[in-house]
Amino acid sequence: MLSKFFASHTRIEALREGPDGSLLESFARSLSEAGYAMSTSRAHLRAAEHFIHWIHRNGKSLSESNEQVLAQFDSHLRRCRCQHYGHAKQKAVIHGTCLFMSHLRDLGVTAAAAPKNPEDPDLLLAFRQWMRQQRGTGDATLSNYSFNLRELLERFGKPMQFDASMLRGLILEKSHSCGWAAAKASTTALRMFLRFLVANGRCAVGLEAAIPTLAHWRLATLPRYLQPEEVERLIASCDRSSPVGRRNRAILLLLARLGLRAGDITHLRLGDIDWKSASIQVCGKGRRQTQLPLTQEIGQAIVDYLQNGRPQCNADTVFVSCDAPFCSIGSAAVSMIVVRTLRRAGVVRPSRGAAHLLRHSVATSMLRQGATLEDIAGILRHSSIETTQIYAKVDIAALQQIAQPWPEVEPC
Repeated sequence: MLSKFFASHTRIEALREGPDGSLLESFARSLSEAGYAMSTSRAHLRAAEHFIHWIHRNGKSLSESNEQVLAQFDSHLRRCRCQHYGHAKQKAVIHGTCLFMSHLRDLGVTAAAAPKNPEDPDLLLAFRQWMRQQRGTGDATLSNYSFNLRELLERFGKPMQFDASMLRGLILEKSHSCGWAAAKASTTALRMFLRFLVANGRCAVGLEAAIPTLAHWRLATLPRYLQPEEVERLIASCDRSSPVGRRNRAILLLLARLGLRAGDITHLRLGDIDWKSASIQVCGKGRRQTQLPLTQEIGQAIVDYLQNGRPQCNADTVFVSCDAPFCSIGSAAVSMIVVRTLRRAGVVRPSRGAAHLLRHSVATSMLRQGATLEDIAGILRHSSIETTQIYAKVDIAALQQIAQPWPEVEPC
């Protein structure tokens, strides 16, 4: 595979016959499979070669590679006088070395596993494992839980020191410093963590009942949405002649026509599309599988992207990054696609939302066209019709028909 990146036969043979040449060969193969450009791959291979040279010159072995060794190599680069290696940018060399070290871990060359996040203590890691086994909780949810629980462990230390007043004070502080949704996420994470501690005998039984429920009134707000013409401006602003534009247009159509969530987009796989029956299978909240109709417009946009925009890669998800390494895009990337499209199209957001804003727009548009709340609930995959009832508040024309005049009061 080195022959793909270097034209000189002498250069290729020198790399193959040098120290750990077989590892450089496999690293080159992994870079090719990940879709890195020619110049970028050469730079990463050069960094790996430099790292190997430094390792052997200092009497070390690649099997000893870890974060400490990487830090030593970083210090070496600041004063590097190695022949043929001292002119590359330090940051680029470290990036290429990190990729090479990850490749070594994947091959099992390094004895140690990937470095553990220092912010995740053993207790938090045990909690994540317990949640996976006992409740089948996904990694995204556990990541959100961990974000809130790190602060708890840093501030209050060992779980045996927790008491009701301490925990309630933390929740009260959260409710004043952030919005309701963030505060609720914090209480949920804390309550689940306490249940884990109780189950393992690490804190007093019943302490989880000390976590208060934050006051919140359902349907108290109006859903924010875009006008139909604004949605069409977003879709039309995508450049259909570029791979990025084709991908973004297909994503926007799924959001704006079927009301998918950002998470639905990231988890959509090639096998979820049934072209013969013109349907698409979506795995939503609670891992519920639902089949939705695949319209001609959406299907054609996806086909256009798959044939002329999607890079060749091993990922089985429909939408992948446009730059190497080619991998599945996350929910944050989907939201950023919407944000940038809004900015490019000159559409002002009525709220802080991005991808979910188009979901609200779908429901509002369906309601104005005469769809029932049951129809909207089916498309949005709401588990309860009560969740869909919030959209009834934006149907001003229907509300005017049932609104009663304010009763006049006879004067005293």
